[in-house]
Amino acid sequence: MRPLAYDHGAAPVDFVLVGSLLTLLFLGVAQVAIDYHVRNVLAACAAEGARYAANADIADPQAGADRTNELITESLGAAYAHAIAPDPQDSVNGAPVVTVVVHTRLPLLAWFLPAGPTVTATGHALLEPG
Repeated sequence: MRPLAYDHGAAPVDFVLVGSLLTLLFLGVAQVAIDYHVRNVLAACAAEGARYAANADIADPQAGADRTNELITESLGAAYAHAIAPDPQDSVNGAPVVTVVVHTRLPLLAWFLPAGPTVTATGHALLEPG
């Protein structure tokens, strides 16, 4: 069997097509990994801020939001520190609960896109009697 005359030069074309597809697949997997990491860090920081605010010595939801912003700034950067403590605090079965909410945009590997999707992380902690 002889190779066809028009088959020469097909390897670079195949390499470019398969290489670009694999590159896009890799970037998609990396983007999902970054999104999960950022979401988990935000959730952990919100929970820690709520626990800090629920401490009997503190008992201030705004202090929990400030602590959450400090933790987010240390771990991800100041661009993601948007924690707030809603005014009407929740209660579970009559027990007061401190709530801290973080609402921010996720980072994108595709820097040329205008903005990433938003994520909301909420932390709750029972208020200690004091």
